[in-house]
Amino acid sequence: MHCPFCRHPDSRVVDSRTAEDGSSIRRRRQCPQCNRRFTTMEATSLAVIKRSGVSEEFSRQKIVTGVRKACQGRPVNDDDLAKLAQRVEEKIRGLGVAEIDADEVGLAILEPLRALDQIAYLRFASVYQGFDTLEDFESAIASLRRDAEAAGSGPAS
Repeated sequence: MHCPFCRHPDSRVVDSRTAEDGSSIRRRRQCPQCNRRFTTMEATSLAVIKRSGVSEEFSRQKIVTGVRKACQGRPVNDDDLAKLAQRVEEKIRGLGVAEIDADEVGLAILEPLRALDQIAYLRFASVYQGFDTLEDFESAIASLRRDAEAAGSGPAS
């Protein structure tokens, strides 16, 4: 790491801390030549490979935007969407990969969205999984009912 003050090609790490959101590391460094201190931020990158083959940086905001459409008119607030996006990002980063297909991101969204709001889940799944017939919806609803009954909460409504 070059010193931003004297351009010396080396520096030593004085202190390292995890940033507030946990997705990066803040390092305090000191230049051995001029003794001035400076801060660097280190973050891992995560690329999403779109269906077209184009690669772009992972974005929580894109998840929020996409899921917000499915949640329109539902009792879901911005905090709920932010938490959902955070859970999705944690799950994806937990895989330990630098690149992930957009389809895998969509799959990672389904489970937390299902827990958040079943109607929003059905809306998102119908687009994401390409429901073509009433049977596709009936199958998804039957699955939701089975899960609700297994959890002991009775039939889902």
